[in-house]
Amino acid sequence: MENFKVIIVEDVPLELKGTEGIFRNDIPEAEIIGTAESEVSYWRLMKQQKPDMVLLDLGLGGSTTVGVEICRQTKEMYPAIKILIFTGEILNEKLWVDVLDAGCDGICLKSGELLTRDDVVSVMTGKKMVFNQPILEKILERFKHSVSTQLMRQEALVDYEIDEYDERFLRHLALGYTKEQITNLRGMPFGVKSLEKRQNELVQKLFPNGGRGGAGVNATRLVVRALELRIIDLDNLLPDDE
Repeated sequence: MENFKVIIVEDVPLELKGTEGIFRNDIPEAEIIGTAESEVSYWRLMKQQKPDMVLLDLGLGGSTTVGVEICRQTKEMYPAIKILIFTGEILNEKLWVDVLDAGCDGICLKSGELLTRDDVVSVMTGKKMVFNQPILEKILERFKHSVSTQLMRQEALVDYEIDEYDERFLRHLALGYTKEQITNLRGMPFGVKSLEKRQNELVQKLFPNGGRGGAGVNATRLVVRALELRIIDLDNLLPDDE
């Protein structure tokens, strides 16, 4: 790896000292041209000399949004500068999404694992989305959950013989549409009576041991059951064009 210049943005002196030690001992190609403990000191450094990489902590002075804004503005003004997040914000997943949207090149969580030479080399050689083991474990957990949920939905659609009209009907009931409103949806070729019949049939399918022809199972309970079975997705409850 060629020599490069880095600015470290960190407001905790002890952590800054440890990070400087990592660069000094493990990444001799890096020249630390400055350190900053706040947004003001960071931009003051940037006026003096531009780095090749910024190692950026997100929680500065008690604020978690300052680091995100530093990342966004830096990437807008100097797209070629690499930004690697090194943060102790290990539970704030929204913050990770925000800083990814802001254009960072990777995220390393301070969670039982130090910054490694491999992390820095990956960023400096152009690799996108560099993550260390702690955040990779969290991403993998979410991915597995997402895939599992999709499989459960696909199996439910087959097992309960749910067609696209059943799904649309249930989804719009969940969104608070009346049957009259659902009949007005584009591509929904049913009248109110037909939807009532379809609702009764869905009750029989989803409550095979307790439907009793639909008695006692109203639209709300039917929708809750559909959500439990993943027939409709709570995270994707969007209406069709009317």
